[in-house]
Amino acid sequence: MQYIYPFTAIVGQEKMKKALILNAINPKIGGVLIRGEKGTAKSTAVRALADLLPEIEIVEGCPFNCDPNGNLCDICKEKKKRGELKTTKKKMKVVNLPIGATEDRVIGTLDIEKAIKEGIKALEPGILAEANRNILYIDEVNLLDDHIIDVLLDAAAMGWNIIEREGVKIKHPSRFILVGTMNPEEGELRPQILDRFGLMVDVEGLNDVKDRVEVIKRVEEFNENPEAFYKKFEEEQNKLRERIIKARELLNKVEISDDLLEFISKVCIELGIQTNRADITVVRTAKALAAYNGRTYVTIDDVKEAMELALPHRMRRKPFEPPQLNKEKLEQMINEFKQQNNKDNEEKEEHKDDDVKKNMMK
Repeated sequence: MQYIYPFTAIVGQEKMKKALILNAINPKIGGVLIRGEKGTAKSTAVRALADLLPEIEIVEGCPFNCDPNGNLCDICKEKKKRGELKTTKKKMKVVNLPIGATEDRVIGTLDIEKAIKEGIKALEPGILAEANRNILYIDEVNLLDDHIIDVLLDAAAMGWNIIEREGVKIKHPSRFILVGTMNPEEGELRPQILDRFGLMVDVEGLNDVKDRVEVIKRVEEFNENPEAFYKKFEEEQNKLRERIIKARELLNKVEISDDLLEFISKVCIELGIQTNRADITVVRTAKALAAYNGRTYVTIDDVKEAMELALPHRMRRKPFEPPQLNKEKLEQMINEFKQQNNKDNEEKEEHKDDDVKKNMMK
């Protein structure tokens, strides 16, 4: 058995780990872009996340890993109609996208003549088929061809991979946790592409001596005896896995107040963020945070944390300037919201007291 370095054994980089976990709870957040130099545990965290997450139920023999309780490809739909749908379970995996990948390698190739007669059976599955319900990992995403990135992000947004050739249209489910990593020293992504990533995290090397020493000790211990090291963190891994499973179950029950929705949109307008995708992503992230913390309601603190992950790369900036959030402005607006909220609550309490007095006088 090949042992993967445990997710819970990664020292520091809490923001990156949280962003990955939130996407695991709700892949509709839209993935995460991790910016930072090499050697900051980016790829280690991605591989560890796949190992951490629970097994998925799939249709047996399906090249697209179809969810028997969700969207099905045409082949699986026919099997379901005939009552021949068999299921099995498998571990999630990391599907790597090579930098030089062609469009056909990504979306799959189609035999037109065969497609007219046999439909989806004529499709030679590509990376998007393999990635369905797994983690799609793009290292050095800033070096990838813009057209390929657009294809990937469109599939991530729609949840379907659509192949059109000479009037023939074939599609299959393609939902995945999208993770892109990049070293900003090698070039930035276009703002239009940045906006398509749900969350963004900047990672840096650890500056605390004790943390760096702990990293050395753990890596050496893992290399010497992977099995023993893995078992050492097994309990923590199981606890985190259960927490993610519970958060997924709770997610659809989480509610957010109209006051917070208005606040989110107000902040985006004040910070000059034009895209509506920002508002939607903040809401989805805040709900995932609430579920992760075992709540069915979103708080202003959830919103603040969500904004710190979802807004920096959507801020307008000068060329060559790194994406960053105006934290002072955000803090000021949050404090104003809290003060107004406290004032509104006090007024409500006063009205309650007045109503009680009136009822007593009657």
